Amino acid sequence: MEISKDLIRGHTYTIILNILNQGDSYGYQVSKSIRQLSDHQYELNEATLYTAFRRLEKLGDIESYWGDETQGARRKYYRITSQGQDHLATALDEWRFAKKVISNLISGRIEL
Repeated sequence: MEISKDLIRGHTYTIILNILNQGDSYGYQVSKSIRQLSDHQYELNEATLYTAFRRLEKLGDIESYWGDETQGARRKYYRITSQGQDHLATALDEWRFAKKVISNLISGRIEL
């Protein structure tokens, strides 16, 4: 079974914020974390990931900085801001509420 990209699309920012809340990271590593967390059932394409980074940075939820790698190309790292942590907490509360409501709607029974 494969998860619908439409189902996840509305949660992309929350997914990225959750990963960055666990530590600063760069694009490829965030993408790899998404694959691992989804048990290789979901992959966020590069264009979507970097569009989300730009949008989250513009909103003030994340900030970027250049790493100081001694070998290979320099990497742009991203970190969550305190505002981003607040938005993540709100999004997680909203997710828990929505998950409960949707579960009730899909699997609940009406007593007549």
